[in-house]
Amino acid sequence: MKVLLYFENQNLIAKSGIGRALKLQKEALSYTDVEVTTDTKSLDYDVLHINTYGVNSHHMVNKAHKLGKKVVYHGHSTYEDFRNSFTGSNTIAPLFKRYLVSLYSKSDAIITPTPYSKQLLRGYRLNQPIIPISNGIPLEKYQHDDDKIKKFREYFDLADDQKVIMSVGLFFERKGILDFVELAKRHPEHVFIWFGYTDLRLVPNKISRLIKGNHPRNLIFPGYITGDVIRGAFQGADLFLYPSYEETEGIVVLEALASKQKVLVRDIPVYKKWLQDGVNSYKARDVDEFEIKMQKILTGESPNLSESGYKLAQTRDLPEIGKQLQAVYKMVLEG
Repeated sequence: MKVLLYFENQNLIAKSGIGRALKLQKEALSYTDVEVTTDTKSLDYDVLHINTYGVNSHHMVNKAHKLGKKVVYHGHSTYEDFRNSFTGSNTIAPLFKRYLVSLYSKSDAIITPTPYSKQLLRGYRLNQPIIPISNGIPLEKYQHDDDKIKKFREYFDLADDQKVIMSVGLFFERKGILDFVELAKRHPEHVFIWFGYTDLRLVPNKISRLIKGNHPRNLIFPGYITGDVIRGAFQGADLFLYPSYEETEGIVVLEALASKQKVLVRDIPVYKKWLQDGVNSYKARDVDEFEIKMQKILTGESPNLSESGYKLAQTRDLPEIGKQLQAVYKMVLEG
């Protein structure tokens, strides 16, 4: 079979989780016999696997229907994770939800990263099959590498004994960035690094001012970084702390687990089925609990759960994800 993978405005979304999903899908399908194209002019494909929501995405779905093609929509976004993001997002969130439903309802099946996001989408009264499939992780790319760790620590001029708490995300309040800043204020003895980038014209003023310099000196916003430095950070930091309030999965959490990093996340429903507090990760409900658990992890008072976290990442390795995607394509083709 031949599948057309479609991502609208790839350059604009490249620095987001959805942007990375394109690379992950292509790599996952490379382990199968599914032929993949990203050529929007292609007419000989069997299934349109669409990941984005703009006007052109709407056009691609309608075009696929006219050609008699099957459509699989990837439900990366929900009403719930759209809120508390861009300036004005809460105002237009109900309209965004209706728009999402109008698009998702045109598909033959919906793929979404977790059982939690499936539950949300089912609540939108969508009747198509909804299949939870992890975004996956290219496990071999996160193997321990001392050179990458060295590059990370040299890039930020870190002392050998310097404790580093890292996070990754867009500059959204929904991502928990304000709690991350508060933790940095409370612990000037540690270095806090928030990797990621968002055009500051798109975020509320309080977030913009914070990024521009209204933050503690021990907190670094290096922007969007790829390659050895970020891989070295995932492996060489002392803790991956992810205070996001809402996710459909969290690709960066998978990256941390695959790197055998210690992981501390907010206790939210999306992690309920797979991240277990005190087993393969740690969870906190508010900034005070984040602080307590962070300190216990850094001092070694809490057990290191990185090996059990890695075992979880192994179940989401890309060859397995490729098989699951192929099964969905086969399902829609067979009706």
